[in-house]
Amino acid sequence: MPTTLRVIVDQLIAPVPGAIGRYGQALTRALIETAPAGCAVEGIVSSSLPADYDRVLAALPGLAGLYKSSLARRELAAAWQFGVTTSPGGGMIHAPSLFAPLRRHDRTVPGEQVVVTVHDVLAWTHPGSLTTTSVAWQKAMLKRARRHADAVVVPTHALAERLASIVDLGDRVRVIGTAPRPGLVVPADGDAIALELGLPAEYLVVEGSLEPRKGVVDLLQALGRPGVPEIPLVVVGPESYGEQHLAAVAEEAGVAAARVHAVVPAGAEQLAVVLAGATAFVAPSHDEGDGTELIEAFSLGVPVIHSDAPAYIEVAADAGLAVPVGGGRGYGERLAAAVTAVIEQRHLAERLSVSGGDRANAFDWRDSAELVWQLHADL
Repeated sequence: MPTTLRVIVDQLIAPVPGAIGRYGQALTRALIETAPAGCAVEGIVSSSLPADYDRVLAALPGLAGLYKSSLARRELAAAWQFGVTTSPGGGMIHAPSLFAPLRRHDRTVPGEQVVVTVHDVLAWTHPGSLTTTSVAWQKAMLKRARRHADAVVVPTHALAERLASIVDLGDRVRVIGTAPRPGLVVPADGDAIALELGLPAEYLVVEGSLEPRKGVVDLLQALGRPGVPEIPLVVVGPESYGEQHLAAVAEEAGVAAARVHAVVPAGAEQLAVVLAGATAFVAPSHDEGDGTELIEAFSLGVPVIHSDAPAYIEVAADAGLAVPVGGGRGYGERLAAAVTAVIEQRHLAERLSVSGGDRANAFDWRDSAELVWQLHADL
């Protein structure tokens, strides 16, 4: 009988898989590829349509099996929140989020273990960025993790420190980093994709929404300052946040609406085209749990300007140009200076491109998967 690691892959069939879905798929693929001799990987999903199961199996070639819960996703989330079900049984379970069957189990029995992953602590630090239901669920699941998880994975040491200020997990926290999403490569028809997306000849690119924490508004205010080169901005994200609209916010900041373009890439290749064609990638977020977006920009040789959010500082390791957020006014001015320097100083942009490319080599899904296998072996 092979030793089986069962990974919760339900996010792959969620209406919007999002970042956790991408993370789960990439990590699970790498776990399959790096499985030690005599080990196998199975998936766990909620009750869904046969087409959803087929999609999971197609996305994860080599998966040894798929456990299908009798409960649909919403019901399963509620059941696991209150610990009222024992499905999907015991064994080694790895969850790429807090969505996991956290319950009392005998830790003296070899192979009986549950490991969960925490990607951020927004439910505590920025609850307004989430729905009240999501905040309540995340807080409840972290309480269950404190009682029942054998280990908790986080992507950065910075997040581990934030998490420690919220809940005492003792020595159960493990830092295992992320990597660029699979397929993040500019295809042969990259020029055609750029034309289809309406990308300008030169531009800055930023990922996120107008939510204050993401810093996109700060960047727009920076670009609207006198003396800053009038370069277009491509926003990878939605055009609206609540009642705010990107074009209106840009004009209020002194940036002509025509200079701002919102795009939603259809996949990794389209995102690669957007990133690779940029003069610089800007990550102005005030607070993040990981730095995956920086890693992806680094991997394509794009000069990176980023805030001094602790996770960004850790991931970049001086490969990007850090801009202090600060506690008061002045962030927009500092962003403006950084953007101007990268645009006008070719040697600086070239140095950032090279250092970022080198830094990207430190992040690989196979390495992350091997650390996960080692974690479960240690448990």
